[in-house]
Amino acid sequence: MKWIFTNLLLILTISAFAQSSKPNILLIISDDLTTTALGAYGNPMAKTPHIDHLASKGVIFQNAYSQYPVCGPSRASFMFGYYPNATQTYGYVSGRENVGDSKQSMAEFFKGKGYYTARVSKIYHMGVPIDIETGSDGQDDPASWTERFNSQGPEWTSEGFAELVQNNPNGSIERKGGNVMTIVHAENGDLTQSDGKTAEKAIQLLKTHKNKPFFLAVGLVRPHVPFVAPKEYFAHFPWEEIVPPPIVKGDLERIPEKGINYVTTQNSEMSFAQKQKAIAAYYASVSFMDAQVGKILDALKAEGLEDNTIVIFTSDHGFHLGEHDFWMKVSLKEESVRVPLILKGPGITSAKSNSLVELLDLYPTLSDLAGYGVPENLQGKSLKPILKNPSHKIRDFAFSVTHGGNSYLIRTDRWAYIQYGKNAEEGLELFDMHQDPGQFQNLAKLDYYQPIVKDMKDQLQKKLHEIQQNDLGKTY
Repeated sequence: MKWIFTNLLLILTISAFAQSSKPNILLIISDDLTTTALGAYGNPMAKTPHIDHLASKGVIFQNAYSQYPVCGPSRASFMFGYYPNATQTYGYVSGRENVGDSKQSMAEFFKGKGYYTARVSKIYHMGVPIDIETGSDGQDDPASWTERFNSQGPEWTSEGFAELVQNNPNGSIERKGGNVMTIVHAENGDLTQSDGKTAEKAIQLLKTHKNKPFFLAVGLVRPHVPFVAPKEYFAHFPWEEIVPPPIVKGDLERIPEKGINYVTTQNSEMSFAQKQKAIAAYYASVSFMDAQVGKILDALKAEGLEDNTIVIFTSDHGFHLGEHDFWMKVSLKEESVRVPLILKGPGITSAKSNSLVELLDLYPTLSDLAGYGVPENLQGKSLKPILKNPSHKIRDFAFSVTHGGNSYLIRTDRWAYIQYGKNAEEGLELFDMHQDPGQFQNLAKLDYYQPIVKDMKDQLQKKLHEIQQNDLGKTY
C-alpha cells in the first residue's frame, strides 16, 4: 500500500511539474496602432514608456506587416493562421465562417493543450465604438475561449471636452458617433474607459489563474477612433506644437485612383489646425493605451509570472496620420500596413530584428515556443530562428492585401510593389524603400525599372498560387 501511495505521489508530482513548465502566453493587441507613434520605433514625441521598456527586454521586429489593413480580416488571418486570400475572409467576421469547424484558432489550439484561455475585450472583430458602447461580443469565436469578457465604455459620449475634426469645417459640431475622428478629453480617469476596465480584468485573471498554464489575450481598443482618453493624457501633446507630415506637390496625382485612401484631408474637409488636433489626440490615445499595458506587465511581475510567460505586443494594422493626406487604414502604404511587434519570453534575449515578418507568423511561433512544434498547414512561419539569431531571415518578402483581396503588396527589403487589380488593370506602384521611404516617387512606369516590375509580378503570381493551395477544400 505504501509503495502504491509513493508511486501515485511521484506521478502527481511529475504531472504538476509538466503543467507548471508550460510557458504562459500573454497576447496584448492594440487597435489601429502605427509604428510611427511609438518611442521604441523612433518617435521622440511619443509617451510610451511601458511599451518601450518591453521592447528593451525582448525582440522588437522593425519590419512586421499585417496581412490585411482592416480589423476584421487581419484578426481572422492571424488567429486562424491563413492568409485572407486562402479563406476569402475580407469582412467584419471572426473567420470561423470560412475556415470551418475542423480548424483550430490559435487560442483554441492552446485550449486543447490544457491551457486556460481567455480574451478580454477585442481580439476578433468588434465594432468600435458601437460594440464597446453596448458591451457586445462582436464577431467573436466562442470555441477559442474558456472564458471571455467584454469591457463596456462610453466612447464618444464620455463626459468631457469634445471636438469633431472630420467633416466639420466650421467647428460647429462638438461630437459625433461612429467610425469618425471625434476627440474627447474624458473626465473621471482610466477606469471609466473600456481600456482601463480591460487592464483591470486582465490583472484579475492573472491573479486567479496563475497556478495553471494560461493563454490570456488582451484587446485594447485605443487608439482606434474616436480618440477618447482621460484628459490628463492630452497634457503631453499641445496640439499647436504638432507638425503634420509634409505634403509633396503632385503626390496624389501620382497615386493610382484605386490607391487613394477612403479618408483623406480633402474629403474630410480638415483644416491644418484640425490635422494638428487629430494627431495630438491620437498620440494621447496611444499614451493612455500604453499606461494600461504598463499596469498589466507590472501585475505579471508582481505575481511572479514574468519569468515563465511569453509576452507579445502588437496591433492588427497601422494607421495614417496625414501621410499623403491619408487618414485611418485600408491602404497598402507603409504607415497603414506595417505594425509594431514585440516578443519577450523565457530564454529570449533583447535584440532588434530587421527581418521581414508577418502577423500570420504569430500562431506557429507561439506553438513552437511552447514546445508543440508548428501545427500542420498553417501558412505562417515560426519566428523562433530569429529569436535565437536576430540577423536570421525567414522570408524574402512580406505579403498583404486590401480591397477585398484584389490589391496586393509585395514588400521586400528594398522594394514596395503595390498592384491594384488581379491583372494590374487599376494601377501599379513601385517604391525604392532605401532611397524613398516616404513612398513619393512611383517608379512603376519608368523603363529602367521594368525588369523589377516583372519580377515582382512573377513573385506575386507565385505567392497567390501557393496561398490558394490550402487544405480548406476551396479553389479560387
